[in-house]
Amino acid sequence: MNPILAVGQIIVSVFLIIAVLMQARGVGLSSAFGGDSSVYRSRRGIERQLMRFTVLLVVLFVLFSVVGYLQAN
Repeated sequence: MNPILAVGQIIVSVFLIIAVLMQARGVGLSSAFGGDSSVYRSRRGIERQLMRFTVLLVVLFVLFSVVGYLQAN
């Protein structure tokens, strides 16, 4: 595997882990600032951006993995 791809995949995976841990169910960013709600609600503001960022990181991780696999063969 190309060293640049390997380093890129490691960096993306670390950020992906952090992004997933920040999305713990029931521990939204709003509850960190005192807004505790047990009612289902849609994601807004920073939570929505964090969700989109997580999806982007997943796509990048899969891309790095597929390109690394294709280069190895």
